[in-house]
Amino acid sequence: MTSELSDRDRAVLAMEAGGWPGPGAKERAIRERLGLSPTRYYQLLNALLDDPAAAEHDPVTVNRLRRLRQARRDQR
Repeated sequence: MTSELSDRDRAVLAMEAGGWPGPGAKERAIRERLGLSPTRYYQLLNALLDDPAAAEHDPVTVNRLRRLRQARRDQR
């Protein structure tokens, strides 16, 4: 059985599902809406990509981000 996502986890996934109008907008929203530094946000997001509950909650976003992460790894 998968673990339940916290409200913060769901908010992180929702933030990734949205589009951003310009440079710095996403980082500003991370600080204002979630009260996290961008560094901490991306640490949490990366952990969520490996969480089956996150994939169950938002498979489109999680799978898209997994593909992007793997593409970056493959380029190294």
